[in-house]
Amino acid sequence: MRCPFCGHEDSQVKDSRPTDDGAAIRRRRQCEGCAARFTTFERIQLRELHVIKSEDKREPFDREKLLRSVSIAARKRPIDAVRIEKLVSGIQRQLETQGENEIPSKRIGEMVMEGLKGLDSVAYIRFASVYKDFREARDFEEFAGNVNEVAKG
Repeated sequence: MRCPFCGHEDSQVKDSRPTDDGAAIRRRRQCEGCAARFTTFERIQLRELHVIKSEDKREPFDREKLLRSVSIAARKRPIDAVRIEKLVSGIQRQLETQGENEIPSKRIGEMVMEGLKGLDSVAYIRFASVYKDFREARDFEEFAGNVNEVAKG
């Protein structure tokens, strides 16, 4: 593992333990070049996934990008970081086990919306505003009205 501080190729693992959700291994490492300590995470990857974006543009699936998007939607909301991690891990696991190597970005967005709907209505609306490309305040009003109707019913 390359040191993020000095670029040295070798590091020694000082401590390993599973993350809270059990989906990764957290390793504390020490660089053999500069002695700096840093943390790495190992995750199981069942298959190489690619996301099909608009106009058939393809890019590798990026779990961190998905985590950032969900975290931004949930910013300053009473949602524990562990629940966000579990949501993202669950989506990734579903995608990897579906048997397809190429997934439309629209399907991922729908999975995130479905997951956020159960966590927090504000985070759900925030994510939807970007995902559905709201252009006017009226778009927010209509969507929020539908969310309120579903919550009541």
